[in-house]
Amino acid sequence: MSVAEAPRYASSWLDLREPADAAARATELVDELPTVPDQVILDIGCGTGSMARWLAPRLGGRQHWIMQDHDADLLDFAAASMIGTGAAITVETRQGDITALTAADLDGVSLVTASALLDLLDTDDAGRLAEACVESGTPALLTLSVAGRAELTPAEPLDGPLNSAFNDHLRHHVAGRTLLGADAADAVAAAFTERGATVKAVPSLWRLGSDHRELIAEWLRGWVTAASTRLGRDAAVEHEIDEYLRRRLAQAEAGELTVTVHHTDLLARPGDPR
Repeated sequence: MSVAEAPRYASSWLDLREPADAAARATELVDELPTVPDQVILDIGCGTGSMARWLAPRLGGRQHWIMQDHDADLLDFAAASMIGTGAAITVETRQGDITALTAADLDGVSLVTASALLDLLDTDDAGRLAEACVESGTPALLTLSVAGRAELTPAEPLDGPLNSAFNDHLRHHVAGRTLLGADAADAVAAAFTERGATVKAVPSLWRLGSDHRELIAEWLRGWVTAASTRLGRDAAVEHEIDEYLRRRLAQAEAGELTVTVHHTDLLARPGDPR
């Protein structure tokens, strides 16, 4: 994926979702990371740096973070947000293509991390990521990959069709490429496994309720809007979707809607015995 093709996410959305992301990530995978005295962590597609802010306190010890993203503004925010996280933590930023890693790029890197990124890859991107990590012997902790399932309570008949349409939207074509979307975690796990790495997958769920009204509302708007692009332009269908969104937003505002959004966390360890 070139820098020009990579989507730009508003920092307000990234900030809004950060607490839900932190609560969802699989902490047990952190416990399985190799112990390294002086760690160098490359965070690809770092956004505002939420992954680093979550993981750094759990790793402990001396850490040097390389924050990589295509968006210069997000990089500036991410670097600034790490100030004060610990005297033993240093940060540098790297702007560029987030999917063109090679083993040479990982020289001296002890861990690759990413969060909510894999659905933006295609099959070739997944292979390059796995190849770079395996060839360099670098483990990868890849969190919050969309798993293609959202559950809303109370349920409505339109939930299922919207979920399917959203998943179809995630697999859209960009410049001749088909993005992995909700198949990303399985595809990336397979790419690592085929190259001899050991991969562990753990569910990581957003569990959103009355304490997450603003996040639910923003997620709903994005989810429904994306799904609606795959459901045609029939006026009756558009009206039904509009009414659905209106009801759901009202339920969220009243604290009457709960949403579970399924994700998957992966830990890939090159060279481990199967």
